Amino acid sequence: MASTSHRGGDFYGAAPYRSSTRQVASSDEIQLRIDPIHGDVDDEITGLRKQVRRLRNVAQEIESEAKFQNDFLNQLQMTLIKAQAGVKNNMKRLNKSIIQHGSNHVVHVVLFALICFSVVYFWSKFSRR
Repeated sequence: MASTSHRGGDFYGAAPYRSSTRQVASSDEIQLRIDPIHGDVDDEITGLRKQVRRLRNVAQEIESEAKFQNDFLNQLQMTLIKAQAGVKNNMKRLNKSIIQHGSNHVVHVVLFALICFSVVYFWSKFSRR
């Protein structure tokens, strides 16, 4: 009965193994038996399957979050477009109003801004004391 043994190296992270061959006494058949040296290969495959399953779940969660954020950004963009259109329309109305009623409104706006600034300035001066 002849028996040979060799040790294989790592193959893409697989554990080393030991194989042995022997001649069956009554026939020309050869039996090949592979014995894992560092743990059971089935356990490693099961562990890898679990990791792949976890990675797939994480990828699915990332995909759903990306879809949600993309929809949110699209809604936000539409809201911004509507707001810009509203501001543009209001600017047109304001310009028409200024042209029709003269620049008297501009003077009122400037005076209002100066009064507000003065109130805030004096309020800050007196609140420090």
